[in-house]
Amino acid sequence: MRLTSTPPLGPHQSLQPMSVRLLCLSLLAGLALACDTTTPSPVNFVTEPTMTAIDPNQIDEASGITESRSQAGALWVEQDGGSPAELALLGHDGKIRGKLAIPNATNRDWEDLTSGPGPQSGLNYLYIADIGDNNGQYGQYTIYRLPEPASVTDVPKSVERITYRYPDGARDAETLMLDPQTKDLYVVSKREAKVHLYRLPYPQSTTEMITAELLGELPFTYVTGGAFSSDGSEVLLRTYTNVFYWSRKSGQSVADLLQLTDARSLSYRIEPQGEAICFERDNKGFFTLSEKANGIQPTLNYYGKR
Repeated sequence: MRLTSTPPLGPHQSLQPMSVRLLCLSLLAGLALACDTTTPSPVNFVTEPTMTAIDPNQIDEASGITESRSQAGALWVEQDGGSPAELALLGHDGKIRGKLAIPNATNRDWEDLTSGPGPQSGLNYLYIADIGDNNGQYGQYTIYRLPEPASVTDVPKSVERITYRYPDGARDAETLMLDPQTKDLYVVSKREAKVHLYRLPYPQSTTEMITAELLGELPFTYVTGGAFSSDGSEVLLRTYTNVFYWSRKSGQSVADLLQLTDARSLSYRIEPQGEAICFERDNKGFFTLSEKANGIQPTLNYYGKR
């Protein structure tokens, strides 16, 4: 989406035997909590990204990226509304390896792209989010799901449509995330002073309209992208000016993670109009990519863990 506005945070008594036993149990419980290995260790990222120039005038409207699982060292990139219904395969070296046409699909306003498990075990799927709605006028939205092809010449044989609406009216959104632990899809709206978090629980129907589940508000505005790590233990959300990070405890729900856990704001180099973000396939870092804006060519930016 093109940016149309500037985004605006007694006495003492001796202990009886039962009391002694309860005290010991309490101390043991406290020790167990202190040794709880389910609490994630702190994760740090570099403060300055590795910036790679990309082939000019090839993906000037980048709105979503996800790392390929079938082709090493490359990312799938989508462009937003008005662009062809296709994905570009972008190498880590900034070179375009080719473009993949998505059959039976329309790019009304593609705004995010993610990948991960789906209905068939052992396959990696691409999820293309046609969820942009600048003026809040559409009322229903589509997520295209297809098995990730082995190459850009491997024409997709089947493209499924997940169609949904919001329970609280039309929304503009630019963030689609897939939880690989549950295969639930999450959508974060964009423009509210406190954006909304929605869930499309697995299995998502491809034949009937789904009403998304509203999970609550998040204390951010102008959210333009997000991603889970491939194991579901880490989450990123981005705005035009910030990147936020969460580390997820074992068994923690996504709603509790994002709403009840403080986000860490990561060091981020401001991009011309940054909308796309994804984890590296082995979770050693993350990529960001911007649209071209104000004549500034976008670069592929990589933030590694340290």
